[in-house]
Amino acid sequence: MQYKDQIVVVTGAGRGIGQEIARAFAAEGAKVALISRSESSCAGAANEINQTFPGSCSAYAVDVSNHDAVQEVAKRIGEEIGAVSILVNNAGITRDGLLMRMKEDDWDTVLDTNLKGAFNTVKAFMRPMMKGEHSRIINIASVIGLIGNAGQANYSASKAGLIGFTKAVARELAGRAVTCNAIAPGFITTDMTDELPENVKEAVIAKIPLASFGTTEDISKAVLFIASRDARYITGQVLAVDGGMTM
Repeated sequence: MQYKDQIVVVTGAGRGIGQEIARAFAAEGAKVALISRSESSCAGAANEINQTFPGSCSAYAVDVSNHDAVQEVAKRIGEEIGAVSILVNNAGITRDGLLMRMKEDDWDTVLDTNLKGAFNTVKAFMRPMMKGEHSRIINIASVIGLIGNAGQANYSASKAGLIGFTKAVARELAGRAVTCNAIAPGFITTDMTDELPENVKEAVIAKIPLASFGTTEDISKAVLFIASRDARYITGQVLAVDGGMTM
């Protein structure tokens, strides 16, 4: 119960990695605010976790790319749950396509959610975090932000930008003992990767030294460590959880 009574915010928590991160914090005694654009998926994820850890989770439907909406939800969370000490920016989308054919809206939507969304949430929650004694910001980036990927110029740019944002925030908030780090997942088994054709999966696995996809638990355990007191002297770093793909 290392996070007993701490207030944690996880964005993009309606499914997959975000939901597993929320569950992991709930299992350790935290009060978790799940944020997702979809009200149904957010509420469903919170209800599912609450069945195992009663009263641990609350759901908030908000589009993280909307600055004013994020400010408002931050105010609600502060009033309804308490001062946030851990923020996990996991919200992210893809709009894949070759750059030559990519529409401007596909570029803007991905950057607005994946990168501006993190800017919005950090701006909204940073003041109470700066007053705390154990405050952590963890941004879920991607190996694609480290190595790029054909057909994902927008996603690659957003995740690379998120890594740069992480380092800048780490420097700005270090004086208040707030750490800011990024975790860069590799290929993780989720609903999205389950839909990949078998030949594509095989081609990806051939590039991974550990020869398998990771699990959402691999990411949540990394988040729990980076958020812990044991990681107090780690800031501005990028931890690739990728089976060795980017080494």
